[in-house]
Amino acid sequence: MRTIVAIRRILGDAFGHFNADDGWAMASHVAISALMALFPFLIFATALASFMGADAYAEDAVDLIFDTWPQEVAEPIAEEVHNVLGVRRGGVLTFGVVLAGVFASNGVEALRLALNRAYRVREQRSIFFLRMQSLLFVLVATIGFLTISLLLVVAPVVLEIASDNLEWLAPYAGTITFWRYTIALAILVLALVLVHLWLPGGKRSVLDVLPGIAFTLLGSLLGSSLFAAYLSRFSSYANTYAGLASIMIAVVFLYILSAMFILGGELNAAIMRYREARRAVMDAT
Repeated sequence: MRTIVAIRRILGDAFGHFNADDGWAMASHVAISALMALFPFLIFATALASFMGADAYAEDAVDLIFDTWPQEVAEPIAEEVHNVLGVRRGGVLTFGVVLAGVFASNGVEALRLALNRAYRVREQRSIFFLRMQSLLFVLVATIGFLTISLLLVVAPVVLEIASDNLEWLAPYAGTITFWRYTIALAILVLALVLVHLWLPGGKRSVLDVLPGIAFTLLGSLLGSSLFAAYLSRFSSYANTYAGLASIMIAVVFLYILSAMFILGGELNAAIMRYREARRAVMDAT
């Protein structure tokens, strides 16, 4: 009975604060910012990959990213992404590409604002520190992007050589797909942990942020699956929005993810507040 009461209090606090602080509007802000940051980030990442000699594999990493999305959502967005990445920009990091990295950092700033509201903290760090941190996040994300690119090339080659020389290994070659998803999920979880720990003000432990991350992952999976089912069975996006259909699909999909992300932060904050209240009661008695 006490557990049920605790869950009701925590959920009431989380959803109540989400509504009171215009969480739906913040989800729209994060979604649009993420969409505006997506293409600059991919331009920056693939240009850096080209500069480092890994441009042949960068688009494979893009495919891995979209493989983890529902097909009905991923296909129209992936098509536009490949159109953008198909434009040759040379092997030198030009001013425009560096500027794309700066624009990509605006998406990080949107995440920071949403989490500061969710965790009920005021930002007191220097604006220069915050911008440099955002740029660092973009750079780290780019390094992760390039690492995935290399893994996508090395792993199949190693598997093929091993299968040719070790006959007993051949039946297990199909597990490469499993590892593709495992790597993508591990990187996503690590990214969410770092974002919750370092982006907003204040201090939190890894255990403090895990419940919200689990909620974000499960909520995003459920929400995106329902949206994909809607697109495949009931939607008339292509007829309604014509050439803008892919953009509208991207916006709605990112809006769902953004809402789940913010609610994850709200849930963490509510749990932390409940624990503090419990400690206060125990100390008083």
